[in-house]
This record gives sequence, structure tokens and C-alpha cells, in this order.
Amino acid sequence: MISAKPDPRPRTASTSHPAPPIGRATRGPLHMIGNAHIDAVWLWPWQEGFQEARATFRAALDRIAEYPDFVFTCDSIGYLAWIEEHDPELFDALREQVHAGRFEIVGGWWVEPDCNIPGGEGFVRHALYSQRFLADRFGRMASVGCNVDPFGQNAVIPQLLSKSGMESYAFMRPQPHEAELPGPTFWWRAADGSRVLTYRIPHEYCSPAGHLGTHVGKALAQLPHTTEPLMCFYGVGNHGGGPTRANIDSIVELNGSDQFPRMIFSTVGAFFDDARDGDLPEYTGEIQPHGVGCYSAHSGIKKLIRTTEHALAAAEKWAAIAGEVAAMPPVTGEFETAWRQVLLNHFHDTAAGTALPSAYDDARDQLGEARSIAARLQNRAIQSISRQIAVAPEEGMAPLAVFNPHPWPVATTVEVEFGAQLGRGAIVAVDDADRRVSVQAARSSTVCGGRRVLVVPVELPPLGYRLYRLYADPVSGPVAERGTVLENEHLRAEIDPETGWLSSLVHKASGVDLIDGEAARAAHAAVLDDPTDTWGHSVVSYRDVIGRFTPTSVRVVESGPVRHVVRVDSAYGSSTMREDYVLVAGARHLEVRVTVDWHERLRMLKLRFPTALTGVTATHAIPYGHLERVPDGHETVSHTWVDVSGETPAGPAGLSVLNDAKYGGDVSDGDIGVTVLRSPPYAWHTPEPLPEDGDFEAMDQGVQRFTYRLLPHDGDWRAAGTPRAAAELDQLPIALLESFHDGPLPQRRSFADASDAGNVVITVVKRAEDGDGHIVRGYETDGAAATATVHLPFLRRTVIAEFDPHEIKTLFVPDDRRLPVVETDLLERPLSESEDRAEDTILDRTE
Repeated sequence: MISAKPDPRPRTASTSHPAPPIGRATRGPLHMIGNAHIDAVWLWPWQEGFQEARATFRAALDRIAEYPDFVFTCDSIGYLAWIEEHDPELFDALREQVHAGRFEIVGGWWVEPDCNIPGGEGFVRHALYSQRFLADRFGRMASVGCNVDPFGQNAVIPQLLSKSGMESYAFMRPQPHEAELPGPTFWWRAADGSRVLTYRIPHEYCSPAGHLGTHVGKALAQLPHTTEPLMCFYGVGNHGGGPTRANIDSIVELNGSDQFPRMIFSTVGAFFDDARDGDLPEYTGEIQPHGVGCYSAHSGIKKLIRTTEHALAAAEKWAAIAGEVAAMPPVTGEFETAWRQVLLNHFHDTAAGTALPSAYDDARDQLGEARSIAARLQNRAIQSISRQIAVAPEEGMAPLAVFNPHPWPVATTVEVEFGAQLGRGAIVAVDDADRRVSVQAARSSTVCGGRRVLVVPVELPPLGYRLYRLYADPVSGPVAERGTVLENEHLRAEIDPETGWLSSLVHKASGVDLIDGEAARAAHAAVLDDPTDTWGHSVVSYRDVIGRFTPTSVRVVESGPVRHVVRVDSAYGSSTMREDYVLVAGARHLEVRVTVDWHERLRMLKLRFPTALTGVTATHAIPYGHLERVPDGHETVSHTWVDVSGETPAGPAGLSVLNDAKYGGDVSDGDIGVTVLRSPPYAWHTPEPLPEDGDFEAMDQGVQRFTYRLLPHDGDWRAAGTPRAAAELDQLPIALLESFHDGPLPQRRSFADASDAGNVVITVVKRAEDGDGHIVRGYETDGAAATATVHLPFLRRTVIAEFDPHEIKTLFVPDDRRLPVVETDLLERPLSESEDRAEDTILDRTE
């Protein structure tokens, strides 16, 4: 069955307060916010959204000219950038009204993004590029965050806002019948202690084109009877439009009546200034849910967003390093161009998977441009560095340079497409210390040219490279066949040859088998009935299992000194799935590479991992953080990992499931469910009926690929280093077949090392936007204070930084080594001495 909230009310309705006595004395002033919610993409393409923005802003200027008290509010900076590029005259007119106080700019982000799917750094870039745009064009930045339409609010938002110059936040979803809050106006606190003054918009962010009496009445029905200030949004929206003459005239009319509170043509900023001194409650945590189907709708866009964000972050690191060691010119402008495409596609209807089909063709092209920029700049940087490595000529040797994008050591494998330049026999790798490393050959993705894939185990220095020399290996011998058991020194995994499902996963150090074998036989690849709309409105959990994938083949496809691979092919209905279980020698995780060819409609696919744990704590990754949730089977959203930790007869243990592109899922006691895909119609919103003839285009049809890793551990996820392990899946090493040449660089080098504090993940090393230094950003992962020593040999600096629990910290490293390293906000502005111990938390040494 599908568990749903027993609430028959329409989507925009909410709990009403008892009718108050008529009279203004019972209500505080009502700040009326004239706005036009513009969906850049939804039931129309972005080109139409572009036109909406232009027409809406022109209409706003007309209303400003006609009504001396009217004020218009805009909350998406990307739309202003569109206008600047397309219609400079209109942009100048808007700027004039901004300075006159008649056109308010809030939001401080490029668009209203989905507030669950983007990565932590994605949210940072919304503020970084938007606030810099505002400062440059308008001489001011937004002080109020505003996301009226996104489908839920992650728990890190207060920290992201407060470190981006925004002290307040307005939102609407989830609404009162979906999530209880202490009041419409409250202080919202993040886990690090940051807080912003927050307001949940009542009823709706937009209104009909006519008289506002009913609209305001419905808004007041959701608001408490208080003399404190309140706020109501109005104006035709979604497809733009904005306040009409009838809207504005009706406010004037209603304001002359004792039936309504005193109404003020106002701004969001003025409301928060008015409300700030009140005795307000405080709330800590996420504000969820609304539309849990959004967490898994349209797998393709979610993977594109994830991979593009990480491609840009990795490319920025190598470009920064190449600028210092190989004289690569700065390319911050090109990175901003690419990031702007990512930010546009964070838009909530795009990222949530709730737009029309053609929107995703456009998104593929836009994100493809960003990925192409990232690939080109990373290649330029990597090649610039690699050609500086001294590689002496040697007969019968092929040099392989491998680059690690993480500022901690990484032991893994790389896969290299290889020809017959060393013959067709076995290959061995030799590292810079002349140690032999076994290499395993695997099948190439092509059947032509005598190609094969070399699987090379590598041990890489932090944010650096290592050179391996490849030779033909005449002494390699046969490897024993191991069947459907995968085993190394850390793990032992069994694939049931009858079901094709993982029946055992033993963590050898503790002796604990994490998988509940009996439950696994009935679970794993479960197909569920899913008749709900694209958003999954009113759904709490998905539980109606109607079938399972059944195996058609279980076989060993690789067995060698480097890794063992068991392939399971299975089928359900018209769909097939291939799972390659991969265990690498020395690895602490079991990797599963999945290819699904899906052809079902109004169905859902979940992969289940039932554990034998009791007393479970469920922990979920969120953007730049983590959050514990009750393991009650409700559909929730997780980022790069989810973990269950609990008790076994042998002691505390747990299982982390890492992913490269999946967000939706559930945890029911010790059973983890990963929602792989859903196939509702595109942009179907109940109560709209489906076509009677059943002719609609369903989502997620065809082939998709993703990878997950199972990381068993003793203790909890902190001991396993789960956040770093997840980062290693999202940003893989880069392998480059090299040639012979002289150079000043050795065969192994680290450019940045922040490996000493295991609970700090450095995510960003890049050129500063102002071009006078570098930015280093990281976050504390475990909820415990940390001292992180960040060695930056490519800049000849070492920085020791104190991280508070859950803190996102940004450091500016000036080019002039006579100047100190300083802490900045997310906009790269140095913190003043009065803010957050700016100098007390940084120690700087020049090397």
C-alpha cells in the first residue's frame, strides 16, 4: 500500500484558526508583498520563462508608475541577469526603482532551487554569484532569503544564509498541514548555531487577478490572532504576471474596512525589520516534507546535477594548482559561466523532476555545456601539470599518471582503456618506489582494435598525483576461481545463486554479518505499485510491493588478483537489470554497478538492504551536513549516503550505503530502502485525471546506470569515515597515459593535505573570485569540534583551522605570503574582528 496522510483538503488549504472578533485591534499590521512567482521552467520551456520575466518586470514598472505606495519584490537574481543581457534599457529602469526603494530584490540566490537535491557547494554558488552580481550592478546585496515554492527545506539553510549576508528567510512549503512549526514567524537554527529569522507564507505566494478579499481571508485563517506583524504575498504567479490593478485597488478598499487588519504596501525586508524585536520561538532542524516523490522523480536530471557539480569542483582544484605549478592562466570567468548553468537547473521544478519532458532535453544541453567546460578546463590543468613530471624514456614501458582530487590519501583502482602497445599478455605496474603492483585485465567497452581495460590498484597522495610504469608481465600466473563468494581481508560477501541477491556481508574485524539473510531472500529489488502523481502529494511512504526482479543469470565475469566480479542479470515484466558486485583486494566496501532497462509505468523500483541490527539509529547525509531521523519507514531524502548503526551480539556495528545519484529512500528499523526510480507521467498534478486512453509519457523509461557501495563497519558511521568514503565515489581519480619528457616535478607529489582531522572534509580549493588569492572551504562532518591542519605546499602555506561542530568554514589564502590567511564568509568577504573569532581560529605558517 501507499501510506498517505489522512488529509482530504486541497493542496493549498491548511488548518484554520477560530474566527476572531471583528476589529483591527485583534490583528497586527499585515505587510502586503506584491510579487510574481516565475517558474523559469515547468509546464513550459525556459525560453517562455525568459519572456515571462521580461513581461512581468515591465508590468511591475507600470504599476509602480501608477500607484505611489506600491512596491514590487523580486526573488531570483538569474532573471535580472537575463534582463541585463537582453534588454539593457529595462534593466536600467529596474535599477532606478531599486534605488528608489520601489523594487525590492530578495532571495540572494540565482533561482528558487529545489532545497534538497543540490549539493552543499551548489547552494554556496547560488549565493556567491548572485550576491556578487547584486553588489556589482546595484551596489547592495540581498539581506533576505526567499524561496516561496520549493518542496521542503534542508536543515543547513540557516547556516548557508547567515554566512552569505542574509539574516532572514521566507518560504511556503511545507504548509501547516504537512509540517508543524512553532508559529509563522520564528528563529530557525542550524546545527552549527547559525540562525535566521524565518516566516512561513500563509495560504499561497500568488493570488487571483481580481479582488483579494478571499485570498487575504484564507491567509488570515492560517495565521494566529496576534498584534505582532504578519505578511501576505499577492500577485498573479507561476507563469509570471504580478499584481494587477484590481489587486492593488482591493487592498486600498480592504484597508478602509474594520473587517481586516491594517494593510501596508510593503517589502519582505520591512516586515522582518518590524518583526525582529518580538518574543519569537525557535526551531532547529529540517522543515519537511512536501511531495516525497520529488526525491526520486526523473533519475536523469538528478544524476546530471550531481555529476556536473562534482566535475566543476574537481576541475577548479586542478585549475588552481596548475595556475601555480604550470602557469595556467586564471579561468574563474569560465567556471562562473558553467556554474550559472548548474544553478539554473537547480530550479525546483527542474531538479525535483516535475517539469514537462522537453525541459529535460534543454537541461541535458545546458548541463552538458557546464560539464564540457569542466572537462576542458580540467584536461588543460591536468595536462599542464602532467607534462611537468619527469618521465625518463624506457623501452617497453608505458607511463600512467594518476591524479587524486581529494586532500587525503586514497587507495582505490583506476580503469584505463589500453591497446596492444605492450603486447596482449599480462601487465604489471611499478610505482615510484619500484614496488610491483598486479594489474588485472577486463573487457573493453568496444569490440574493435584489440582493446582492453586495465584495472590498476593505486595508492595516491593527498590532492596530488603518482606515476606508475606499466610493463608486460611474463611471470603472472593463474588465479583460483572463487564462485559467487567475494572475499578479501576486510569483507566476505555471498551472492545467493538462486535469488541473485546479497545474502551475507561479513565485516571481518568484528565478525558481524550485517545482512539479515532471511529478509534478504524476500527483498532486494522490489517493484511497488505507485499510482501517485509526479510530486507524490500526500504520500508518507511507499509500501505496496507487487513483485520482484528474479534472476536469469548469476555468473562470475572477473576473477583476478585485483578484483572479483559477480554479475547478476534479472528481469521483471518488460524490464531488465544487471548488477555487477565488485570486491577489490584491500577494499573496505562492496561496490555494485547497476544497469536498469525500465519499461514499467506507474511503478517504483526499490533496492532493499535488511540488516540484523537492533536499536537502530538512522543517519542521512544532507547538503554539507548530516541528520538523524526516526527509522519509521517514511520516504525521506538523503544525499550521498545513508547509514544504520545499532547493536549486534558482537557489539555496535552498522552499514552505510553510498550512492552516486540516488536521493529518495526509507529506513524501517534496520532495513534500508533506496528508491531507484519512479515512473509516473511527466508533470502530473492531482486532482488532474490521467487520460482515459492511458496515453501518457512515463518517466525514467529506458536505460540508466548508477553505482552504490556497501560499507559495513563496527561502531557507527563516524568510525567508518563514511562522509569521506562517499566523497571518493562522487569524485574519482583521473588516469592519464603519458609520454616521455623532462620536467621539474617528481613522480609523486601532494599539492594539498588535510587528512589529519578525519571529521573535516575539504571540498573546495579554487582561485578567489577577485583574483588575489585562493579559497579553501570545508565542513565538519561528525558533529564534533575539530582542529584541521591544512598543508598547501603548492602555495607554500600551512593553515591550522578550528572547526566548530557542523561548521562550514571558508579560508582566503592571499597570493602575497606576507599577508595572513583569513576566514571569510561564503561570499569570500573577510570576517570582521567582531564576527565569529575570525582570527582566533586560524594559525598560518609560510613554508
